[in-house]
Amino acid sequence: MRHAILITLLLVAACTTADDSPTQPAPRADARSYRMGFSHVPPSDDFPLAVRSLESWARRADAAIIHQEPPWTALLSGEPVARVAEREYDGLVNFWRQRGFELVIVVDPSNGVARETDSDNLRRAGRSMREPAIQALYREWVRTLVTRYRPVAIGLAVETNLIRDAAPAALYQAIVRVANDAAADVRAIDASMPRFITIQVEHAWGRLVGTNRYVGVEQDFRDFPFTEWVGLSSYPYLGRFDEPEQVPDDWYRRPLGGRTLPTVITEGGWSSGSNASFRSSPEKQARWLRRQGALADAIAPRYLFQLTFSDLTTRTFGNDPRLSPFLQLGVVDTTLAPKPALAVWDSLFARRRSR
Repeated sequence: MRHAILITLLLVAACTTADDSPTQPAPRADARSYRMGFSHVPPSDDFPLAVRSLESWARRADAAIIHQEPPWTALLSGEPVARVAEREYDGLVNFWRQRGFELVIVVDPSNGVARETDSDNLRRAGRSMREPAIQALYREWVRTLVTRYRPVAIGLAVETNLIRDAAPAALYQAIVRVANDAAADVRAIDASMPRFITIQVEHAWGRLVGTNRYVGVEQDFRDFPFTEWVGLSSYPYLGRFDEPEQVPDDWYRRPLGGRTLPTVITEGGWSSGSNASFRSSPEKQARWLRRQGALADAIAPRYLFQLTFSDLTTRTFGNDPRLSPFLQLGVVDTTLAPKPALAVWDSLFARRRSR
């Protein structure tokens, strides 16, 4: 699929589509502090659809995020790290830079869908982040991305509060070690580049474990003292909220513990689908995005990202039950037909940006 994406990006400038322009309701008088954007994940590996998806969201964004685990299979094969980066991201980054987008990169040393374990690709190879050799490879990957792409900021560990409680202590300590070591590497390359971690907001509030007792993330600031920005990850429907309006006004602000660090909403959303654990709808998803805009205004983040612009097809992404809640997070469906959330996104994007 990544090969198809790269071809897409090389050809996209010459591609014309029938996709609609952003819906443009009357802009609100107030401004947004944040740039907005998505990651590069298309709805499937279908070539024309990938082109249309990328073109469509690029019209309604002014930033982009790379938010992924390292490509462990390629890295473990012994292929030069710079060559892996070139194949994975050069086309994407060039596409975004040509449009004046700012780029944020987040490298995830854990398992993106199962925080209690190592990356699936590491485990399949019989390897672990606990190994010094794997930590060294992670650090080399981070150094390569920082040197090659010079993002505006670099995230070095993801949902650290959730990993600490879900994963074995040895794995968590390995992630603490490698993230801090990578932070020192980044500082040596570019001392002005902000380094950060992301925290899982539902877990900070005690809602993922069902206690609804706020626990905060103070340990994360102690374990990752390099943190200059704070990344916020939030999927409130997984935190047992039935309605978007139930999310507290200080949802994003309280975990900061009174700190005035710059913030980035690195990921999040509200599924438009339902399963045995929750009931939702496209209308409810749109209401969350409207609510998220108000919550973001309360903390004035630098960026507001949603990782998926479109829903994802099970044909490409599989039927892994761990992924099922995340397949219908897009503001368009798998054919790129608009959902109600798209008009809300466009109304937020239409606001004048204050910085």
